[in-house]
Order: sequence, then C-alpha cells, then structure tokens
Amino acid sequence: METMLQGAAPQAAPADLIKDSDQTKFAKDVLEASRTTPVIVDFWAPWCGPCKTLQPMIEKVVKEAKGAVKLVKINIDQNQMLAQQLRIQSIPAVYAFFGGRPVDGFMGAVPETQIKEFVGRLVQAAGGAPDGADDLTAALEHATQAVAEKDFALAAQIYNEVLEVAPDNLPAMIGLARCYAEEGNAEQARAVIERVPAKDKGNAEIAAILAQLDLAEQAKAAGPVAELKAKAAADPKDYQSRLDLAMAYWAGNQRQEAIDELLAMIKADRNWNEAAARQQLLKFFEALGFTDPLAVAGRKRLSTILFS
Repeated sequence: METMLQGAAPQAAPADLIKDSDQTKFAKDVLEASRTTPVIVDFWAPWCGPCKTLQPMIEKVVKEAKGAVKLVKINIDQNQMLAQQLRIQSIPAVYAFFGGRPVDGFMGAVPETQIKEFVGRLVQAAGGAPDGADDLTAALEHATQAVAEKDFALAAQIYNEVLEVAPDNLPAMIGLARCYAEEGNAEQARAVIERVPAKDKGNAEIAAILAQLDLAEQAKAAGPVAELKAKAAADPKDYQSRLDLAMAYWAGNQRQEAIDELLAMIKADRNWNEAAARQQLLKFFEALGFTDPLAVAGRKRLSTILFS
C-alpha cells in the first residue's frame, strides 16, 4: 500500500505548515489540528545547541512531505507549565500527534535519515496501515469502541489478542494498561507498562496512566467528603484539609469539584507547602489526558490565576 508520501500528485504545502506556538494555543495548533493532519511538536530552547542542529533538519523533512505532516515549535523557556505537564525532562524533545493524541516521539539530536523514518512512519499511520495489517487495525478500532462503551473486559481481551500477534504494538500495550487501570487492577497495569520499550516510556498516554494509578493509591487515604467539607468551611486556611477534600472528590469521581477546590487553593495561596495544590492539580490534568475537556478548561483557568 502506498503511503501519502508516495501518493499521486504532490500538493502545495499549506501556509501553516511550520509555526511557532505556546501553551495557550496548544489545544488548537496541535490537538485539534492533528485530527486531520499529523502534527510534529519540537520542544526547544534558545540556549540548546543540539536544538539548533536538529530544528533545520526537521523543517527540511517536513517541507519535503508537502503538507502530509505539520510542524509546531514550542520554546520551553516561555512555556514551562506545558513542558512540565508533558514531562519534558531534556531537549530537544520531539512528539508526534495524530487524532488528538501523541503517537510517537524521540529525544535528542538524531541524524536526518532517522527524522525521515520518523516522518515516514507518521505519514504511513495517517494514510493507512501497511499491507497485512488490516486485521490488526480493525481489532484496535474494535477495542477503542469497547473502551468508549466502558466495556474494559472486552477491550482488554482484544488488546491481548493483538499483542499475541504483534508483541511490540504500542497502541495495544497502552490500551491494555488503561483497561487494567480503569478496572482498578494496578499491578497488571504496571506490569504491561514495564513491557513498553524504553524509547516509548515518555509517551504522554503512558504518563497519564501512571498518574491515574498514582492518584488511585493516594485516593485510598482520602477521608469522608462531608467531614472534610465541614473542616474546610470552618477554616478556609486549613489547606491540608482542603487538599484532602480535593482527593476525596477525585476518589468519588467528582472530578470537576476536585479541580475547583485546588484552583481555589492556588488562588488563595499558590505557594502553600511548596505549591502542593498546583502539583496535585497538574497530576489531575495528566491523569485526565490533554484532550479531556475538564483538563483543557482547567489549564486555562490555572494560567489565568498564575499570570494575571
């Protein structure tokens, strides 16, 4: 099967093929845009020597793809909160997004040939599965539908069947780990994540699952909501009780209330206990995932509080 790079007549590159973006426009420029065209995100900084070597090569390869992929560049010095949410620990860091979610990535300056392979994989994933992979694609779509319907047992069964045929299939490993996490089986979820190759450990979806597992452990220690609400109401500066209340809300699947409580704490005293409320809030966002409406709205509210 021919990829988009090998298609018929090459099309003119769109005007927004390569652009600079920031944390306020990330949802539009990356998540929304990637629903129709794969988007590569290059995280860099002016002081980073390898970034200056890598970036021109990425731009060259993206231009050669003639609109099959787009490139978004983000300066982490000016977008530290986004870098923290995505767990960017070293640069250059390059992520690929398609369908509103991260699907591939690499760290460090790599040769142009590796960049071309990276872009080729991304274009191929967007243009269709390679010959012989139709059954796997159909199975993964079936599993995704099962997850959407909250039938995690069926989805886990399908993902396991995919992994029997393709043991290194990353979407299947991520899907299976999420199913186990949703069913409260933390041990099996972590066991699946252990099988993920080291180069993919930084995948944002894996980070979200790990955050979800960590929060589930924290939530076990949360007290009764009514009791914590009474304590917080009696003394609004009892921030530990308010933090515990947010965790109790989360444990009870009251996600909006949990986020609201932490945002109120940050507004009242953002530096309490070494910014504990902000750190917990970022954990919530990470567990929800970057496309979740609660996380998107919450990040905007947090930015308003921090930068107003």
